[in-house]
Amino acid sequence: MSNNRGAFLGGMIIGAAFGSIAGLLIAPRTGRETRKLLKKSADALPELAEDLSTTVQLQADRLSENALRNWDGTLIRLREAISAGVEATQREQQVTRNDVEPPSDSKPVRDRLL
Repeated sequence: MSNNRGAFLGGMIIGAAFGSIAGLLIAPRTGRETRKLLKKSADALPELAEDLSTTVQLQADRLSENALRNWDGTLIRLREAISAGVEATQREQQVTRNDVEPPSDSKPVRDRLL
């Protein structure tokens, strides 16, 4: 949800910048006044870009932290599942060994077949 908020905020900042520029160009002012306003807007762009960069970096950090938390949880569940599978296999092998009785003849199977 914070990702959507950051994208919305970034869109608002960019939209405001473009809206300001379009408003300056369409406004009924003299060329000199319009140029002064454009220069002021251009001077403010580095600060605006820095704010946007900071916002994007914060969002990226939050996403990264969430991804790491999710990955750690996934690894824990995977280890538990593998451990449960190994234990179940060992129990099944033990049951299978107990169910198979050795032949009355104590010779190995290879010797009995020959």
